[in-house]
Amino acid sequence: MFYAPDDRDRTLLPHNPLKAIVAPRPIGWISSLSPAGVANIAPYSFFNLVSESPDMVMFSSSGVKDTVRNILDTGEFVCNLATRALLAQVNLTSAVLPREESEFDLAGLARAPSRLVKPPRVARSPCALECVAVEVRELAGRSGASTGHWLVFGEIVGIHIDEAFVEDGILRVEKLNSLARCGYFDYAAVEEIHTLPRPGGQSFTSA
Repeated sequence: MFYAPDDRDRTLLPHNPLKAIVAPRPIGWISSLSPAGVANIAPYSFFNLVSESPDMVMFSSSGVKDTVRNILDTGEFVCNLATRALLAQVNLTSAVLPREESEFDLAGLARAPSRLVKPPRVARSPCALECVAVEVRELAGRSGASTGHWLVFGEIVGIHIDEAFVEDGILRVEKLNSLARCGYFDYAAVEEIHTLPRPGGQSFTSA
């Protein structure tokens, strides 16, 4: 089977499989704060760590939603780790609400204060990354036309970790049960890892 993105046979593939092909994808559970002080939180599956030294993350939004608008206004956000234990709340916070209403309240999420930025963290999330926006821009397609998709890059300025998940100096990802998006309405949780050192006995890339 082969098709161009604009020419999919919808009798064979009524639902776009692209997000199932590029999977699993980490979920950026992004909290932000409006200038009026309303805390917003929403999940984004176009999300990842994109560099270290400086440590930077990126997420993409379809349209200028409240998260992007808040970041444009304030320049700050927090990436809260989405876990299997919080799946129901992660899903609830994808709801579209008026800007003056908070998804924290909708999902019954307790807030925790951040140290270096103003947006709150999810109290139950075992890890969180406090970020300062360094670039926000609209993506263009190959023709140069606007796409309506917005890309946000943030530099990590603070990191929160629940020490209950640290063993022998290693953050145990399989115990965090980090969530990933797998396309359609599907999710996966990390439950098992396999350690495989790089050729030549190379150690971790950063200390």
